[in-house]
Amino acid sequence: MLTLYAARGACSIIPHIALEEAGAAYRLHFVDYAGGENLTGEYRAISPLGRVPALMTEDGPLTENVAILSYIAMRYPEAALAPIGDALAFARVQSFNLFIATNIHVAFRQIAFPDGYADGDAAAAALRAKVPELADRYFALIEAKLADGRPYVHGDAFTLSDIYLFAYANYLRMGDRGDPALVPNVIAHRTRIRARPAVERVLRVEGLAEAWAG
Repeated sequence: MLTLYAARGACSIIPHIALEEAGAAYRLHFVDYAGGENLTGEYRAISPLGRVPALMTEDGPLTENVAILSYIAMRYPEAALAPIGDALAFARVQSFNLFIATNIHVAFRQIAFPDGYADGDAAAAALRAKVPELADRYFALIEAKLADGRPYVHGDAFTLSDIYLFAYANYLRMGDRGDPALVPNVIAHRTRIRARPAVERVLRVEGLAEAWAG
């Protein structure tokens, strides 16, 4: 059986939702960051950087969200979480997910963990101050993609990209990393994905049903 290593409200919520959408049998393990579990040799053998998510498969661990999501989509093809039989369409899903992973995710980490990118209080403050500008620029590109009224990121079919965007649209609403009022289509998309039963189940398990309501 698969085991997902996660932290409540972290980006590990993305594969958590994907596993629920896939109807997968899996165990969920919340890594005890406060207790230093992420620093232990045991966990570093699973995730060398001590981060979440990590997915333990029968053949060993996987890290990095984009890789984990691809694995879930291919392991459970009946869930149709990605167009794995269409090379170009699947590449577009990967491209979108990597856009968030390498741009929006990195920008948001500079708010929570600025010391991972620069030394000193002044540098940390400068990093944090830049994030809203970057977030607005990145989300504007997604807003334009959704402007044609499509229900999902890639058109009429729900995919992994919708889960990815849902998570980061919620982070955008935190108030310190961009202006959600500038991206009404992104926020409307967030509301649609929030209504999915699998998403509701995951949010309840992670204690986010109220915080991510609406």
